[in-house]
Amino acid sequence: MYSIFFQIYSDKATPCLLMRGSIEVPKLIKEVKDMRIVVAPDSYKGSASAVNVANAMEEGILSIFPDAEVIKVPIADGGEGTIEALLVATGGQLIEEKVIGPLGDSVQACFGILGDGETAVIEMAAASGLPLVPPEKRNPRITTTYGTGQLIKAVLDRGIRKLIIGIGGSATNDGGMGMARALGVKFLDGVGNSLPSGGAALEQLVKIDVSQIDPRLNESTIVVACDVDNPLCGPRGASAVYGPQKGATPEMIAELDAALAGYAAIVKKATGRDVAECPGAGAAGGLGAGLLFFTNAKLLPGVDIVLEAVRFSDIVKTADFVITGEGCTDFQTAYGKAPVGVAKIAKSHQVPTFCLSGSLGERYEEVLQSGINGVMSIISRPMTLEDCMTGAAELIKKATERLCQILKIGMEITISKTEKR
Repeated sequence: MYSIFFQIYSDKATPCLLMRGSIEVPKLIKEVKDMRIVVAPDSYKGSASAVNVANAMEEGILSIFPDAEVIKVPIADGGEGTIEALLVATGGQLIEEKVIGPLGDSVQACFGILGDGETAVIEMAAASGLPLVPPEKRNPRITTTYGTGQLIKAVLDRGIRKLIIGIGGSATNDGGMGMARALGVKFLDGVGNSLPSGGAALEQLVKIDVSQIDPRLNESTIVVACDVDNPLCGPRGASAVYGPQKGATPEMIAELDAALAGYAAIVKKATGRDVAECPGAGAAGGLGAGLLFFTNAKLLPGVDIVLEAVRFSDIVKTADFVITGEGCTDFQTAYGKAPVGVAKIAKSHQVPTFCLSGSLGERYEEVLQSGINGVMSIISRPMTLEDCMTGAAELIKKATERLCQILKIGMEITISKTEKR
């Protein structure tokens, strides 16, 4: 075993590869036809899906290592792109379903059935997501998760009892009331009338009736992909932290937070479950709490769920190196976002991981302490954000070429030194 050493620093405005320490190269061979490279990127949100990123990386690799075997594993962390990543990895199928959108109108949503035919994956954003609401109509007082519940019901109707639910990107703040209502739970005011939709209606909540909840939920295994740890209420809760991006004013935030607190107390009486302080309960406007209240769901980091579902550990253990990536890498990436999830598994098999990112943000260097061996921006010259996004595929390809060229030179130097000994 030999080591290649790099320590290259550059200004953030120029392309850079930042690496520290040594990287073991398991195969030092002049012929690289046996090289096995895994590409496992997240999406570059707004510009390229994880599948498109993986394809661009493959092109870049093959331009430098034309005989290498490239294994593409597009991934996600529970938000946008989770369905696509899992279906591509497992050979599954996409199912369309008409449901009630966040504003109560009809929308065309979808869910996926994985290649095993036994597991379904749902993105709540497909039915109850922020992109479904025009900016001028965003109002978390009235938006509903009912459509998400309809997707869960549609999965159960197909006989499937294993569900993965990604809960990123919501337009809602109803604590999962809409979702639960679609599955048979009744939410009643003081005179026994059903509540209207939306988070503000929870102020009127007096009683919850779970007697008619879909019994198939008890037969089901539900794993919720959640990449935040916010509680349901309070200064770090659903309303305070995520309400503003959904259109909430300071007055609305106070109203919605109080409504969710009352809701949690009443649900506790009805179900015996006290989950308001659980990490992730505040995700998706409290949908995290709703799933914990009314199902046997477990909230787990989204990237861990995805990597386990695609059996990433089995894929990466024989790789020479891994290339991952995301739209922006910063200190938050080190907290467990997709590239770090990839790197941790690769490191367990002593396989180095390199991260190619759309941009490098505040304290991005911290990812080097989380299993990633090197990080590089795809930006090759000063350019506008619009140009970066529209030209993402080509930029990713060229950045992959630069990375592979550096690795190739390092391998050749090490081989040359070895032969001279």
